[in-house]
Amino acid sequence: MTALATPMAGSLIQSIDWQTVAPPSITAAVALGVLVAELFLPARHKPLLGWISVAGLALALLSLIPLRDGTRATFCLGSSTGATAATGGSACSYVADHFTLVLQLLVLAGALLTALLSIHTVKESALPPGEYWFLLLSSAAGAALLPASRDLATLVVALEVASLPAFALVGLRRDGRGGEAALKFFLSSVTATAVMLLGVSFVYAATGSLHLTRIAAALPHVQPQLKTLALVGAVLTLVGFAFKTAAVPFHFWVPDTYTGAPVAVAAYLSVVSKAAGLSGLALVAVVGFHPYGRTWGLALAVLAALTMTLGNAAALRQRSDTAHSAVRLLAWSSVAQAGYLLVPIAAAGYGSAEARDPLGATVAYAMIYGVVNLGAFAVVALVSRRIDDYRGLFAARPAAAIAMAFFLLSLAGLPPGVIGLFGKVVVFRAAVDGGLGWLAVIMAVNVVVALYYYLSWTAKLFQPAPSTSAATLRIPVPLALCLGLAAATGMVLSLAPQLVLQITSGSLFG
Repeated sequence: MTALATPMAGSLIQSIDWQTVAPPSITAAVALGVLVAELFLPARHKPLLGWISVAGLALALLSLIPLRDGTRATFCLGSSTGATAATGGSACSYVADHFTLVLQLLVLAGALLTALLSIHTVKESALPPGEYWFLLLSSAAGAALLPASRDLATLVVALEVASLPAFALVGLRRDGRGGEAALKFFLSSVTATAVMLLGVSFVYAATGSLHLTRIAAALPHVQPQLKTLALVGAVLTLVGFAFKTAAVPFHFWVPDTYTGAPVAVAAYLSVVSKAAGLSGLALVAVVGFHPYGRTWGLALAVLAALTMTLGNAAALRQRSDTAHSAVRLLAWSSVAQAGYLLVPIAAAGYGSAEARDPLGATVAYAMIYGVVNLGAFAVVALVSRRIDDYRGLFAARPAAAIAMAFFLLSLAGLPPGVIGLFGKVVVFRAAVDGGLGWLAVIMAVNVVVALYYYLSWTAKLFQPAPSTSAATLRIPVPLALCLGLAAATGMVLSLAPQLVLQITSGSLFG
């Protein structure tokens, strides 16, 4: 089934396919509803806002089900038929294809787990509930819009809608660390956005279009005097999305931002924000700038190698007895994981316009990483931000310790976290199939290096320790739900990893 909403004949009025745009629209509507409801709810009932947000995100997830039947598009130029639009012959600003649905599933599911984790965080840290839930849902709406965007203007708007509330979320902690982290995050992001907008203007000047499909068609025929402008524009545009993925050298904001933010916000940035940036990077590179595939493919391959190497090297240097060492280690681990996620996108640059299968490896690995990383942050929110405080956790809280061990081993790619190993094998194969054998070797070395800090943390969980407050740990219901969902999903995928492969197999576009 293919559906298309196009302008009416002889009219500039757009007819909107509301079912197609339902996932981000529902999320945005719930955000506004929560903000208004907070004005009228008495203080004792304000915890209900968190559960309303969870319900709204669940409803947005359910709205993906009717979109599984085929590619749907809306906000299109011209009077193309539905079949033409589905195959890329029409210029549409919003397309709900397989790529969109899988990324929206990841973004909304990640936001749902973050919301469950946040119910505990908002109460424990005394954060303003109305503002917090509005900002979280607004950012999630932008992140859900981003993978469906098919023109540079919509991509930039979606990226900013996802980013601007995130700055405020980081700064909601009422201490100097939160404000400092938010300021670093804001200044770095604004700089990257300015560079990206400059690149977008160059691309538009060279091609005369903002729609990705038309840019791809125009780039091979750009006038000779404009070719340099188009190439520089493509590079600058990719910089903005590379920042959102925390790729080197655009990673320097990550450790301070993660440690200064509430744990739930750090978890959100490490999964949902990263997934949004990756989807934008993949769309711009593979769809819009595919004629320059050899150029950006090599550049992204180098970035991937540098990112995974620097992330793992910095993670090795983290001392377990320092404050916030658990969050900082997960922050640097997130940087290293971004390097793995970039590998299949780089491999896609060496294929033809139709051969985009390597992107399935990025999406598959992002889904796997999202589940286990959110689970690890949930345990951090329950126990401590310092790694040494996890010593002897198994004796005090066996369930939390076993869950944390499973998440860490999945990130390392070791059994019983089979799903983590499966994800790394998929990415490794994409690099080899794309002719990037040297990058596959670097990735293999980095995977081995990362074993040290993941296994060191895992070992502390089962070491004997003096009596601590861990024995009195009580798991709040929403935090237990987040932890249970993440652990159950990870275990199911470890037993049946083909489920992820089935979701991401085939053509992601169209």
